[in-house]
Amino acid sequence: MAELAGIFLHPVKALEAVEVSEARVLASGALMHDRRWALIDSAGRFVNGKNRAAIHEIRAEFELSRSEISVDGRVFSLIEQATELAAYFSDRLGEPIRFQENAEVGFPDDLDSPGPTCVSRASLGAVAEWFGFSLSETRARFRTNLEIGGVDPFWEDQLYNATFRLGDTEVLAVNPCQRCVVPSRNPITGAVTSGFQKRFAAQRKATFPEGASNTAFNHYYRFAVNTRIAPTQAGKVLRVGDEIRGP
Repeated sequence: MAELAGIFLHPVKALEAVEVSEARVLASGALMHDRRWALIDSAGRFVNGKNRAAIHEIRAEFELSRSEISVDGRVFSLIEQATELAAYFSDRLGEPIRFQENAEVGFPDDLDSPGPTCVSRASLGAVAEWFGFSLSETRARFRTNLEIGGVDPFWEDQLYNATFRLGDTEVLAVNPCQRCVVPSRNPITGAVTSGFQKRFAAQRKATFPEGASNTAFNHYYRFAVNTRIAPTQAGKVLRVGDEIRGP
């Protein structure tokens, strides 16, 4: 039986994830607290692993029940200390940084599909084997929200352009997520894995599941499912252990 095996939120875009047992759906289709805060540079651009490799070296822990972040042993309120956090990250990164919040939508990469990204845990395991990574390192490289258990690797490739149910929540699977440079880097050190994109695409194509359509794949450096959740689903709660049904 396909089920929701893990939920991972990234409260501050580009920083580390926190694993939770449940997550509430917002009217935007995003999950509450996921990418709710972001670091913005002086040009108004997101500070993330695509443009600042140094971000990988920052260790963060979150206590969402208190809206707190701990970085380098210092604890800040995410709600009340935006100015102090901006000063901290400005000093840490050596440039002016703003700390910004959007509690309704967050700061997703894909504004057209701001729902949680989904992947099977077996798919993560397969990718880990390709490169000799641990499961936790692979998870940190791809930064996906929802992990599906009880299915084969790349089971999720059957979902595109279809609606499935997570518990009592309807989710539209839109397309396979196009990947950037971030998965090629060690999530702790930022060190680049040589030839990552080429090797990944070759393995992805070779292991594409039989019977699944590849029409959404103009190339194979794609992994995990981008989703949308309609405003009618707002307030519903996704929980680890929820059965996954459909398409």
